[in-house]
Amino acid sequence: MTDLMRKMYFSFIILLFASISLSGIESNSSGNDTIDVQKLFNGRAWKNIYYKIKGDQFLFTTDFITGNLTIDGKEYRNIRLKYDIYNDELISINEHGIMLQLNKEMIDKFSLSYNSQLYNFKRIDSDTTGAMKGFVNILYEGRSAFYIKYMKEILLLAVENKYDMFNQVIRVFFVKEGTVHRINSRREFLRLLKDHKGEVHQCMRSNKIKLSKKIPSSFIPVVEYYDKVRQ
Repeated sequence: MTDLMRKMYFSFIILLFASISLSGIESNSSGNDTIDVQKLFNGRAWKNIYYKIKGDQFLFTTDFITGNLTIDGKEYRNIRLKYDIYNDELISINEHGIMLQLNKEMIDKFSLSYNSQLYNFKRIDSDTTGAMKGFVNILYEGRSAFYIKYMKEILLLAVENKYDMFNQVIRVFFVKEGTVHRINSRREFLRLLKDHKGEVHQCMRSNKIKLSKKIPSSFIPVVEYYDKVRQ
């Protein structure tokens, strides 16, 4: 085989693997290439080290969920993803069936579609408290912002006093004038809106709004109204 034929052969193999890697993946540009795939699947092989713990470390389900993610400003669509909320890491699977823990530092944002609902997440590198660092679910962003951070903790010997167990918790955050406030109660949240206390209470009465930390979305109409009246 001549040098020219050898170069043509290896070029064909590279293009073939690139096309296989891109199968089923959509991008927001027409320039999909091997570099895009390498950037997408830039991570390390994932292994489940929590198999002895009851439950699991994932958000919603242990199955892969179809989602989109943006890496260094480039969007990739229809990616199979799992969100490990215990370690705050995103897991995907490549064309060879190898599960990878993606490079979190490269991920700007991602979305998951589950049970006919879309969940949008973004990465926060730092905030005024440090409590939001990592991926947060965006419920509202305007002049103010409202976020959820999904987390899991391990309860030691929680099952029959023999087995550890995963337990899911959520943290709710309200951002006002650039300051992050962790919301632990309805009263604590309303105290942050005291500059328009009368209007806010009237809005809640008129629209029969009941705030519940267990239903974080119940806060959104109030936050939207608050932003409107203080413009």
